[in-house]
Amino acid sequence: MNEFLSFNELLALSLPGLPPSLSGFAKKAKAEGWRSNPALFCKAEGREGGGGFKYHVSLLPKEARDRLNFISTDTSEADTKAVKVRKNALWARFNKLSKDHKAICEARLKVLRRVEELVRDRSIRREAAVAMATFDAGVQKSAYYEWRKMTEGLDPEDHLAALAPDFAGNDGTAPDLLECHPKAWEALMSDYLRPEKPAFSVCYRRVVSAAKKKGWAPIPSERTLRRRMEAHVGKAALLLKREGKDKARSLIPAQRRSRAHFHAMEAVNMDGHKIDVFVDVPWSKKPVRFYLIGIQDLFSGLILSHRLAEAETWEAVRLVIGGMVERHGIPETMYIDNGKAFASKWISGDAVRRFRFKVKPEDPRGLLTTLGIQVHFTRPYAGQSKPIERAWRDLAELISKHPFCSGAYTGNKPDAKPENYMTRAIPYEDFRRHVAEQIEEHNNQEGRRAENCRGRSFQQTFEASMNAPSTIVRVPTAAQSSLWLLASEAITTKKGSGEIHYQGNRYWNVALNQHAGTKVVIRFDPDALHAPVKVYDLKNRLICEAKCIENTGFDNVDDARMHARAVKNHIKAVQQVADAHATLTAQQLGEIYYRGDKPKAAEPEKIRPTVTRLVTSGNLALAPTPATADAISEQHFETLFSRALGIVQANGVIEFPSGNAPVSTASGVPAEPKSSAYGSGKKKGGKPAQ
Repeated sequence: MNEFLSFNELLALSLPGLPPSLSGFAKKAKAEGWRSNPALFCKAEGREGGGGFKYHVSLLPKEARDRLNFISTDTSEADTKAVKVRKNALWARFNKLSKDHKAICEARLKVLRRVEELVRDRSIRREAAVAMATFDAGVQKSAYYEWRKMTEGLDPEDHLAALAPDFAGNDGTAPDLLECHPKAWEALMSDYLRPEKPAFSVCYRRVVSAAKKKGWAPIPSERTLRRRMEAHVGKAALLLKREGKDKARSLIPAQRRSRAHFHAMEAVNMDGHKIDVFVDVPWSKKPVRFYLIGIQDLFSGLILSHRLAEAETWEAVRLVIGGMVERHGIPETMYIDNGKAFASKWISGDAVRRFRFKVKPEDPRGLLTTLGIQVHFTRPYAGQSKPIERAWRDLAELISKHPFCSGAYTGNKPDAKPENYMTRAIPYEDFRRHVAEQIEEHNNQEGRRAENCRGRSFQQTFEASMNAPSTIVRVPTAAQSSLWLLASEAITTKKGSGEIHYQGNRYWNVALNQHAGTKVVIRFDPDALHAPVKVYDLKNRLICEAKCIENTGFDNVDDARMHARAVKNHIKAVQQVADAHATLTAQQLGEIYYRGDKPKAAEPEKIRPTVTRLVTSGNLALAPTPATADAISEQHFETLFSRALGIVQANGVIEFPSGNAPVSTASGVPAEPKSSAYGSGKKKGGKPAQ
């Protein structure tokens, strides 16, 4: 559509709101000041009616413009789409303006509408109306014509968006900035986006210094490059590179998770918090700071159990879990972080997705796994995943900043120490009592605004849910009552007796004889190491309860007598057990085996070699002679017997054979006995015996 039309063309179109003659057009144009703005008229080519000028269609009344747009034959679908795109762009830019810039648009539109009202209602010439409106607004006449040009070809409802000031960046895009050398810009971004968080001014000076040496040009001013950094990089990337991932996550709204679908003791979460108070303990000369380890019910927010410990250890975690189970029961689910104390094999061993420590075949099952509690590991320092983090903030205010701890408060960070820093330390027993009282107050404080509390306290909310008929909580059995006692590493029992040595103490039970030299697990109370300990195998099966064996004095006769008596009684008991099992004697077994028949003695069969070998050498004195091999003669027997009898009567000594020579002679007559100190009746030296 042609935007400039002459009087003749307008008269031929017969548009509503326009005079029906050329003279009427001339009077209307003069009255409304159609030629007051050079941008709204132009000289026509050739001589045409109406003084040879063409006027912009924006000078026409609204009804004339609407009819002109309707009857325009050259309006295509592409033009309509372009107008729509322009309108959307104008309003998108307007919505991004600041409050002050939107006020400028409203002031400009007010001037345009004031001019139209003066021309229409008071029949004032447009030039006079422009003068009056601009004078009242305190602007120049040229400003009016400029704003009128900005609204050309637009509907009145779009004039407000079209009058936006043309400031850099008002359209939501980056303002046009001076060019910068690519190498210099790359060096500036790499230097500024470092974890050390250097100042932008320092980075800019380094880049300028390097640009002089390397001939990088152009280099804009520092302010220009700072605006470019903010426009092109963005706040999220700046936080990620300079502050870290945690800061970058803060730009995304936190997830709000409902806990209304739980009931009491269905799901709990556990964590530890270091208390900012100095405590005086008997085992250390210097005051120490304790960790408060606790378990919170997710439905009500109640602190179920707690314990003070010098460090977050699996021993303390196990005792806290035991306190919860003894008082309230066994939960179905527990949320803990992946710290060393909570992900220890003694706590969550054999759990699914336990990504910590090396898994060994002899590792025992964890306490939570044994109790059938489903474990969910969360990110450390994540308040959204562990609501107990919110409770720690309240308890830090109640415990650490209480008047009772005045002078012992350390401050929550190194640069926040109070003036009375470390002027006193709280005694250990008094501090334990103080912590217990403040946790009790925290649980019973009314007016809680949590989702499930609705003005009640945590304790009231917990009790109401526990008393509901639909709440089912598992209760530990007698066999499970000792599972949360502290468990040591797999200990190898001593060979022989099977006694257990731990922390300088010895534990023993007769049942350990069956497990001598094998690995077992003991469960104990760390505050009572001299009490009996429970002994389990690696599959958490109870073996026995072993008592502590105390040391005795070396010269303590009573203890020695009692020990000997205990050993005697033990052997007697073992003998009774053995006799109870072996009830049949050997004779009874023989009768059972032979079924009452007398056994016949079986003569051993002679076994002879296949080849007989003659003896050709050996001790001839011991070998039998052919004459005496079968029988001795009667004469020879009497001779030998007389000789022996004579020797006995003479108090002599029968001489043993010497070497291979026989005692008797070859003829068979016995030889005379040799004299000796004992056979002759004389002492050594030839003197007769007294």
